Amino acid sequence: MTIHSRKHLENYRKSLRNNATPAERFLWKHLKNKQLDGKRFLRQHSILNYIVDFYCPSEQLIIELDGEIHFNDTAQEYDAKRTKKLEELGFKVIRFENKIVFDLLPSVLLDIKSYFKNT
Repeated sequence: MTIHSRKHLENYRKSLRNNATPAERFLWKHLKNKQLDGKRFLRQHSILNYIVDFYCPSEQLIIELDGEIHFNDTAQEYDAKRTKKLEELGFKVIRFENKIVFDLLPSVLLDIKSYFKNT
């Protein structure tokens, strides 16, 4: 069973990439082209039927950015369920609030690097 990049999500993934949030575009500038410790990141990558903001295959690391849409009980419950399922599959999920990405980028990048196995 394929869990990555399922075909039926291809157009939705492309739409999300083309309509990225400002925080996603800002962080992507620092992750793309193996800029962070030579690690390859993908954006708007699907795992099962979930689409994650950023994924580093070599580290099995998922990065999620949370804007205001995530700050209600329903969204937080969904995010917790989703994170639990992804972690059961062996992925590590880390989350950052959009504002933190803009205000504390060096700290965010250091935090991401702290999850790399060979740092």
